[in-house]
Amino acid sequence: MSLHIKFSDLPSALAYRISDNSNSVSPRPVVRSIVGTCGRVGLRWPLGMISGLAAMLSSGQASAHVKWFCAYNVAGQPRGLENVLCPDFEQLTTLAISLLLVGAVVERTFIGEPLLRAFDRVTSGLRSNTEILFRATCGFFFVALWTVGGILLTPELKTTSAAIPWLQLAIAAGLIWRRTMPLSALGIVFLFGLALRSYGVFHLMDYPIFLGVAAYLALTGLQRNLFGVRPLDIVRWAAAITLMWASIEKWAYPEWTFPLLTTHTTMTMGYDREFFMRAAGVVEFTLAFALIWTPLVRRSAAIMLAATFISAVFDFGKIDAIGHSAIIAVLFAIAADDARALQEKRHPLFVPVSYGTALAGFLAVYYVGHSALFGTTIL
Repeated sequence: MSLHIKFSDLPSALAYRISDNSNSVSPRPVVRSIVGTCGRVGLRWPLGMISGLAAMLSSGQASAHVKWFCAYNVAGQPRGLENVLCPDFEQLTTLAISLLLVGAVVERTFIGEPLLRAFDRVTSGLRSNTEILFRATCGFFFVALWTVGGILLTPELKTTSAAIPWLQLAIAAGLIWRRTMPLSALGIVFLFGLALRSYGVFHLMDYPIFLGVAAYLALTGLQRNLFGVRPLDIVRWAAAITLMWASIEKWAYPEWTFPLLTTHTTMTMGYDREFFMRAAGVVEFTLAFALIWTPLVRRSAAIMLAATFISAVFDFGKIDAIGHSAIIAVLFAIAADDARALQEKRHPLFVPVSYGTALAGFLAVYYVGHSALFGTTIL
C-alpha cells in the first residue's frame, strides 16, 4: 500500500489547540486531531505493525551490534535509496512521527510535570551518583578489554600491539581519582584515533559515543562545562548520533543481520525479515532522535533504549554486555537527568520538521559519504 501524506497537514491539525504563548495543551482534542488528519489524508494504520513495533522494543534482540557477530563489508554497495524509501518505510516513519507528536503534546499538558517529578523521585539515587556510574562502568569496560586483549575499543576493532592492553588498564586506573580522569579521557581519544587510522572514518562513525564519554570524563574531572554545555549533554548528543547512524545500517545493509535472524528464528516474531529490519531501524532511529528532544520524551526514550540493550545481553552474552556497557550507563544517566532548561521547551509542531530533517540529513550524509569514499551508487 502506498502512503501519500502531507506532513504539513499534521501541524495544521494541531495549530488550533496549541498556543505559542502557552505551555498548556488539552491532550484529547489534539490526539483526535492527529487521528482525524490521518484519516483525511488516507492513512490506515496496520494494527499488526504497531503491535510488532511494541514486541520488537520489548524483545531488544535487534539491538545487538551486527559487526560483532556477523560478517560485514563496510565498502560494499548498500541498498539503494530507491529500495530503502519504500511504502513500508513511509508508514513506519509516519507512525514514529505521530507517536513523537503525542509524547511532545502530553509533556506540555498538566500531565507532563507530574510525570517528570515522578521520574525525579525514582531516579534520585542514580542522579546523585551519575559520575560514579560513569567511572565504574568505564573502569569495568577497560579492565574487560585489558583481560581479553587484542581489541582497541569494540570486538571488531582488532590490534596486535602488546602495549594497548596496558594502556587500557591505565585508563581504568585513572578513573579512580578525579584529577586523573582527563588523562583517561586522552587515552580513550588516542585509542579512537588508532582505530580511525586502521579502519577509516566511515567505520568509526559507528562509535562517536566514545568521544562523548571521553569529553564527559575530561570535563567532569576538570569540573567545567564546554562553552556552557554540560558534560552530560555532550555525551547525550554523542549517544543520539551513534544510534541514529547505526539505524541507517539496518536499512542500507539488512543482509548483514540475516545470519542472526536465521540462528535466532524468534527475533522476527513472524514478520518478513526485510520488513523487520526496516522496522528495527525506525525504532532505533526514533528513540535515538528522542534523546535530543524535550526532558520527558528523552528520559522515556532512554529507559526504553536501556531496556532493549540489557535484554539483548540475554541472547548475545558477554560480548554484548561488555560492548554496550558504556552506552547503557549513558542512557541511565540521561533517564536520571532532571535538567529542564527553558530553551528545551520546544513546540510540538517542530517534531515533524525536526525528525524529517534529521532523517534526511543522516541518510544524505551516509549515502553521499559512502559514494564519495567507496564509489558506490546512491539510488
